[in-house]
Amino acid sequence: MAKLLLCLTLLTTLLPFISFAFSPENPTDRRVLVLLDDFAIKSSHSIFFASLKSRGFELDFKLADDPNIGLQRYGQYLYDALVLFCPSVDRFGGSINVASIMEFVDSGHDLIIAADNNASDLIREIATECGVDFDEDATAMVIDHISYAVSNTDGDHTLIASDDFIKSEVILGSNKIEAPVLFQGIGHTLNPANSLVLKVLSASPSAYSANPKSKLSSPPSLTGSAISLVSVLQARNNARVMITGSLSLFSNRFFRSGVQKAGSSTNRHEKSGNEQFLTELGKWVFHERGHLKALNVRHHKVGESDEPAIYRINDDLEYSVEIYEWSGTSWEPYVADDVQVQFYMMSPYVLKTLSNDKKGLYSTAFKVPDVYGVFQFKVEYQRLGYTSLSLSKQIPVRPYRHNEYERFIPAAYPYYGAAFSMMAGFFVFTIFHLYSK
Repeated sequence: MAKLLLCLTLLTTLLPFISFAFSPENPTDRRVLVLLDDFAIKSSHSIFFASLKSRGFELDFKLADDPNIGLQRYGQYLYDALVLFCPSVDRFGGSINVASIMEFVDSGHDLIIAADNNASDLIREIATECGVDFDEDATAMVIDHISYAVSNTDGDHTLIASDDFIKSEVILGSNKIEAPVLFQGIGHTLNPANSLVLKVLSASPSAYSANPKSKLSSPPSLTGSAISLVSVLQARNNARVMITGSLSLFSNRFFRSGVQKAGSSTNRHEKSGNEQFLTELGKWVFHERGHLKALNVRHHKVGESDEPAIYRINDDLEYSVEIYEWSGTSWEPYVADDVQVQFYMMSPYVLKTLSNDKKGLYSTAFKVPDVYGVFQFKVEYQRLGYTSLSLSKQIPVRPYRHNEYERFIPAAYPYYGAAFSMMAGFFVFTIFHLYSK
């Protein structure tokens, strides 16, 4: 009995801390499953993993073919994010397969896929499901005879120095990446039918994809800036996916290497841009940046504070919502000038841009249209790099009651005049008819 009381006391003491650790108010994924081809990757890519740990992530390293691995237990997911550093795996162990990984993403969780020139059909299939197609030639690598990185290996133009980044501060941070990123691996293209995939790091116009150990017998299928080196996907449920064809991109060797782009004799950087690039991109993938939430959606008549159950046509109303952005440590006011609200029934009758007070509060005022029915306040906010917001609130609108109309409507004065002139004419005609000879 004493042991039971002690356990209950400890549970009561720790419960607030447990609740805080897994609080939905903190959007950052914390439990990450890392699947490896070999445990040697854990040490050869330790700088990248140390960066994640320093930001509070809990990494669980497993071999990709471990028979005991799984993403969920008793219907609950064990992890918040998945990292696939296992390009050559032909079959996952345990209960993990392509369908379970896609279900993991469909449930709002994040994913990082790193392939190389030994990428298996399994990894290629997962990438295809995410809207990315790797080069079908299993021996192909990205080659660039102009934008390659100067190295001790003379004539090796598969080591590329790329600085063609996406122009988005929310994805890559506000600090400019000065040094080029070292890349060595396979290229991919984006599925044109998938509008959710973005190129974050592109190849130069002089790049192409081919087998570097054989002569070209026909023009390569992938050429120029159409080749993507690193791509990201933000699903409609705000899950985020990062895909690249280079596992070496994350390696300590590339993180620490100096880089000099071919053709530049003086512009040599002591350190490549890989660490800064992947750190900033990792913050976006794991929702440490660009994550929005909306609170306190309110509407009421002008001059009142309580939300009514129904509006009347031509009422003056006010609408407001609070929007905040996760900064990595706390929620900060989100400031933008492109948030709009629709007053919607089958189609928007009113479309207003919300003004903000720089403290997270967005508001506007408008008149209810002269149409009655069931309307919705709708905010559909989508901006590159940010999680989308979809807010809706339903409210009926009624016409005037019979006793709410004006006694005399100015627009009906001609009809009033016609009626009274008819009565006056009839009265004159009657008098004239009765009393004239």
